[in-house]
Amino acid sequence: MPHDRPTAEDIARFQQAGFVIVRNLLVPEEAELLGRIARADKRLAESAYGRQDSSGAVVTLAVRNELGDDLYSTIASSRRVVDAMSAFLDGEVYHYHHKLILKEPRFGGAWEWHQDYGYWYHNGCLLPDMGSCLIAIDRATRANGCLQVLRGSHAMGRIDHGRTGDQTGADLERVEAARQRYELVHVELEPGDAVLFHANLLHRSDQNHSDDPRWALICCYNTRRNDPYKAGRHPNYSPLAVRPDEDVLAVARRQWNDLQQQLAGATG
Repeated sequence: MPHDRPTAEDIARFQQAGFVIVRNLLVPEEAELLGRIARADKRLAESAYGRQDSSGAVVTLAVRNELGDDLYSTIASSRRVVDAMSAFLDGEVYHYHHKLILKEPRFGGAWEWHQDYGYWYHNGCLLPDMGSCLIAIDRATRANGCLQVLRGSHAMGRIDHGRTGDQTGADLERVEAARQRYELVHVELEPGDAVLFHANLLHRSDQNHSDDPRWALICCYNTRRNDPYKAGRHPNYSPLAVRPDEDVLAVARRQWNDLQQQLAGATG
């Protein structure tokens, strides 16, 4: 792909596997600036909160329902991402929410096995015609708790979910049966790489026992035809103003310059 609309082969792979990996969805300068901005972003630090896994270790995240003029929103509304999600989900999509996952070295917690539709079903979404684009801010490896998926498991449909620590996890009996039938894939990514996946794909991640952080931006989408029948935690349909791909780098440079100026003013 990277900035081109998905091919028929890409779409077929998404339909069969439930996910597609895209290398260099963000070019190196975009990915580098995303990492710098996220780590210097005081608003992000203030809005982040933790979710405990089943062993009590904490994953930190920050969720945003609204789009603004910051880099995260620009990426979430960029043509390269929106066109891909629209092609994979076979219809117009809108921004459901975006979030940053901040898995810190040595103590970053796990995400338990789950489907995103296991949560979103309860928000009034009748169909699983939804998906996410996870973009690596840091290198994602087995050692630092990269995403794990069961290839093709989205075809199982929605699985019952319940509480696991502070998280909502899929029924473990059914997960264990799925693990016997579907290939486990560790989604290892370089900064700027992305994985786009279906809302019913079973996925998880391990705790981070390495010395390396694993931060990621996840942009989530619903289809217009799947507009929730009731108000939920995330927004109902509204048209998504798609931004040119060139805006990503332009906004990244501007926001990084603004943050540097703020830092210089605070220490000057």
